[in-house]
Amino acid sequence: MNILVTGGAGFIASHIVDAYLKKGHKVVVIDNLVTGFRKNVNKKAKFYKADIQDLETLRRIFKKEQPQIINHHAAIAEVAKSLRDPIPTLEVNVLGTTNLLLLGGEYNIKKFIFSSTGGAMYGDPEKLPASETTEPKPLSPYGLSKLLAEETIRYYSSNNNFNHLIFRYANVYGPRQNPKGEAGVVAIFGGLMKKGISPTIFGDGTKTRDYVYVDDIVRANVLALTKGTNTTINLGWGKEIQDKEIFDAVAKTTKFKHAPTLAPHRDGELLRSSLDAKKANEIIGWKPKVSLKNGIAKTAQLL
Repeated sequence: MNILVTGGAGFIASHIVDAYLKKGHKVVVIDNLVTGFRKNVNKKAKFYKADIQDLETLRRIFKKEQPQIINHHAAIAEVAKSLRDPIPTLEVNVLGTTNLLLLGGEYNIKKFIFSSTGGAMYGDPEKLPASETTEPKPLSPYGLSKLLAEETIRYYSSNNNFNHLIFRYANVYGPRQNPKGEAGVVAIFGGLMKKGISPTIFGDGTKTRDYVYVDDIVRANVLALTKGTNTTINLGWGKEIQDKEIFDAVAKTTKFKHAPTLAPHRDGELLRSSLDAKKANEIIGWKPKVSLKNGIAKTAQLL
């Protein structure tokens, strides 16, 4: 199949590109390289440096490449940035997604696979782990942008006669995650510890997240090529892992001996998060496999 992957120079999507190519698919990558890196793009993929907000450039790419499937990962994915200035996040994540959906209809794609968010989507729900039926209550414009993008996908999928599959990710970690970014605590902690610098924990260390290794997320995106029709699926372990547990695990792997720096809790950040992924097993036959211990060890080795 001809597959278009947006954000394919970034952390998660570059691994997905590798997996698609390994399966024998033709892959076209679009990335503006603002947060992605050209070195992440598999040499067997066709690469376009382009922005998903540029409809006419996208149209030329679609006309030439005729994609059958769109796997959409390009986004501004930073909570704090979205709170400081929400407009760029909303423009990229909602209007940029709309551009792809319009062209998907124009060029008769078969399926639109979308990378959404689990934690930022559900806010701080009363019951954890959150399921797909948990009411969305975003605490940041970033979470809101993903919710709006999801609704836009459902609309255009229905009206333009192509299928969609929306994945709501837990916190994804692994090789190629940028240790200098705002998101990605495992990469950030590991990058600083290897330099002998104490990472900062925002809050008292008891804030929780659900962590999934990137290989497990890639496997779901491969399954999505043939399974899962017009539905929304959580991808997570359903386990709450505290910040201090992540700190201790990364410190053990990197042999870091110092205590973390503590700072006040940041606005827009969740206190607790975990995702119920039973539906993923039922619909596409997916369960996470890589344990936190093994995933952190693999990640730390490559930082």
